[in-house]
Amino acid sequence: MDFREINIRKLIKTRVEELEIPLERICEYLGNDQQEIQKYYMEKSIDCHLLLKWSKLLEYDFFRVYSQHLILYAPVKRTNIELQSRSNMSYTFRKKLYTSEIIDFVIEQYSSGVMTKRDIIQRYKIPKTTLYKWLVKYHHNKKK
Repeated sequence: MDFREINIRKLIKTRVEELEIPLERICEYLGNDQQEIQKYYMEKSIDCHLLLKWSKLLEYDFFRVYSQHLILYAPVKRTNIELQSRSNMSYTFRKKLYTSEIIDFVIEQYSSGVMTKRDIIQRYKIPKTTLYKWLVKYHHNKKK
């Protein structure tokens, strides 16, 4: 999956097809007629409340797709106060920051030759040691 361009309507439609959910059930759950449902598939964006309903109906966390995008393309900027307070503290690392989808995406970018290690480190701000550990652990498994 490409986390750069999120096509939520396509993801929803694909999930509906995977689960083979009848259109009547979707209409009843969302409280809309068939034409409204077809309109949802054409919309570029979707209301959060409606996306929550789709997530429940399709048993998939569509919000995670947006979270993945934020982790990869909009890293949190640190303020000067936060940086100063961190210099006085010992470092604490968040081990579960990256999900398996992000790791797979980054490994795929490297494996396919789209990006080099340096490109990945610079663009996504992934620590060098973390990337190298992923390549050893996951790149080897992908070859099998």
